[in-house]
Amino acid sequence: MKRLILLCSLIRAVAASAQATDTTRAPKPIQDNSFLVEEAYNQEGGVVQHINTFSRAVGSTVWGYTFTQEWPVGGLRHQLSYSLPVMRVDETPAGRGGVGDAALNYRYQLLGSGASMVALAPRVSVVAPTGSSRQGLGTGGTGVQLNVPLSIVLSDALVIHSNAGATFTRHAHDSLGDRAATMGYNLGQSVIWLVHPKLNLMLEGAWTRTEEVVGPDQTQRSSALLLAPAVRGAIDFPSGLQIVPGIAFPIGVGPSRGERNVFVYLSFEHPFAHTAP
Repeated sequence: MKRLILLCSLIRAVAASAQATDTTRAPKPIQDNSFLVEEAYNQEGGVVQHINTFSRAVGSTVWGYTFTQEWPVGGLRHQLSYSLPVMRVDETPAGRGGVGDAALNYRYQLLGSGASMVALAPRVSVVAPTGSSRQGLGTGGTGVQLNVPLSIVLSDALVIHSNAGATFTRHAHDSLGDRAATMGYNLGQSVIWLVHPKLNLMLEGAWTRTEEVVGPDQTQRSSALLLAPAVRGAIDFPSGLQIVPGIAFPIGVGPSRGERNVFVYLSFEHPFAHTAP
């Protein structure tokens, strides 16, 4: 479950892929509200998104919540966002919990947009050590993450999203204060079926390989692999507000076999300024 929390905070909730609702035209299909995989669509000018995610291991008290807010910067090309995670990482009566590592993200729309057949939007994030490494809530050092999402529209009813990324932390710490450099990698793939423009069925897969500090200049590698069947819907309001609830059931396979989780998603997107037609 801890791997799912970190995955969500550093992949989906850290960068939580931008929404793109055009309030001057007919309502668009749900486009970029995935859970474990990032889409390659930046926010349109004048539209802000607030994203809430909550995940919990089945039969466990371990959980993670992340709030992400995304803002366009001068239009579609540039986007800034930040993510603030809160989590509980063990099942002892005392229950270690608190704020995790926060992130500040920048995304550049290199190719295409939400209206394109193909879109590419690399992201770079700075992960701040706001979580306590002694309590297992953070890495203890500032990290840098690069993620490259690619989105392809295969048909009116089928869209796929692919991710590849890496995270480097120069001075990570363990609970004893030992320090070492760590490197992590992530891959993601999703298939989105538009059963209806406002109701989608999804299948997401996310793989991570991470390193944890186990002694002075010593690290230990571990991998995680999750498959997540999911569903999401959208509610549109005349004001331009769009609310998107969703739920997924990430299941561990391979190195994560036996893990079962519930993931709940809720986003609010709305105009914050009038844009030129």
